[in-house]
Amino acid sequence: MNRDIAAGQIPGDASDAHVVAAVRRGDREAFRILVVRYQDVLYRYALRMTGQADVAADLAQAAFVKAYGNLSRCRDPERFGAWLFRILANGCKDYLKSHRRRDASLDERPVASAASENDPAAEVERSELRTLLDDALARLPEPQRQAFILKHVEGLSYEEIAELLGVSIPALKMRVHRAREALRTVLEEVL
Repeated sequence: MNRDIAAGQIPGDASDAHVVAAVRRGDREAFRILVVRYQDVLYRYALRMTGQADVAADLAQAAFVKAYGNLSRCRDPERFGAWLFRILANGCKDYLKSHRRRDASLDERPVASAASENDPAAEVERSELRTLLDDALARLPEPQRQAFILKHVEGLSYEEIAELLGVSIPALKMRVHRAREALRTVLEEVL
């Protein structure tokens, strides 16, 4: 990748390190590439952690703002995604500590897909199951919920999650295992 790319001309497939370098050189528009690259995964994670769409959007946006303002503190620009995720994870943790909200509103459930609309009974069943799962997830301790979501919702490998969270792989596997067991117990009680 050419380091002499003019401002605003960073290709969308440039590495995180190249985009971060461009932003550090004053190309504010290059930060959009990072936002587009990470916004969906950050939002989904925050939504699963908080159970509230508006809070998730606010936390994801706050993570981007904080990352932009502190970009000089990102020691390894090639690992920008992990650094950004840690900012969001800390934001979620702070939010959960201050709000201690354990229930999710039914108004915040995903909108039914076109295929589901053809079978209302199936959609109601899926919606009820989703509500049960979300409520069961909300009951998990934050470290277990975080590990479970990253592994089974976001589909990250144990190595990726361990790197993001700064924990050992064996500890992470134990968190995921305990989360699965707790979810199984809760769901067996209600089903």
